[in-house]
Amino acid sequence: MKKKSNIIKGLKKSIPLYILLLPSAVLLFCFAYIPMYGLIIAFKDYTPGLGIMGSPWVGFKHFIKFFNSYQFGLTIKNTLSISIYGILVGFPLPIAVAILCNQIRNKKFKKFFQVTTYLPHFISTMVMCGLILIFLSPSSGIMANFCKIFGLQIPNFMASSTAFKHVYVWSDIWQHLGWDSIIYLAAISAIDPTYYEAATIDGASTLQKIRYIDLPLILPTAMILLILRAGGILSVGFEKVLLLQNTQNAMGSEIISTYVYKVGLQSFQYSLSTAIGLFNTLVNLLVLLVVNWFSKKTTDTSLI
Repeated sequence: MKKKSNIIKGLKKSIPLYILLLPSAVLLFCFAYIPMYGLIIAFKDYTPGLGIMGSPWVGFKHFIKFFNSYQFGLTIKNTLSISIYGILVGFPLPIAVAILCNQIRNKKFKKFFQVTTYLPHFISTMVMCGLILIFLSPSSGIMANFCKIFGLQIPNFMASSTAFKHVYVWSDIWQHLGWDSIIYLAAISAIDPTYYEAATIDGASTLQKIRYIDLPLILPTAMILLILRAGGILSVGFEKVLLLQNTQNAMGSEIISTYVYKVGLQSFQYSLSTAIGLFNTLVNLLVLLVVNWFSKKTTDTSLI
């Protein structure tokens, strides 16, 4: 009874906070949960004239159609290759940048380093894709003109399906590397300075401090971010891929999100595009749960 009264008192004290939270909760419910009602068209032959409830049920017809299509294997392969490549390269690099930034002792140079690594994050996707095309143009690009000085000629990277994932991943890392390192830098800054003082007294080198203090203490933060990133393994950035995609690199750039866009908004196959999107979400959820379970078993760190 006493425990129940304490809970009621705690809720009464938090009423102003709940009132502040209410507008955000209402917006989230209206724009994130109510539209989920439309997912049922994945199991129907939806036509706008008949409406959602008037369209006939077809069960898993559209899922089977996608699984049996040529695009299924291609889109899954491209999406996984780009996403896993991005995780393998993009996950450890922000940690390294955060540790490097933490080791800089000159305050002016440290600020300069932080600003120069953070700024690319604020470049819009449209502008970033334009810069990529300008840099990599084989005829008039900056790289092409630089190589011409030495009598070299660069290949047309944007026309190569095999080179697409490298262009996408490394440009993405350059753009977001500094920004992604902020949370690791904050985690390092929160480490108790007495650890470093004790290590210095024991004669530990800088690399030993990084290995035995920095890395173990930021591991929980790193695992949480890895879990969240793994949860979106099939959700590769749609806008950037679509803007860089062309007929010559389509075999290496066609991913699930661009295929959903083409099927749903260009071919007007709303039910099929919804089925593909639902499949994408379910796979992401499954991967998230598996990685979360594995992290909890190995490092005792998890989202839940």
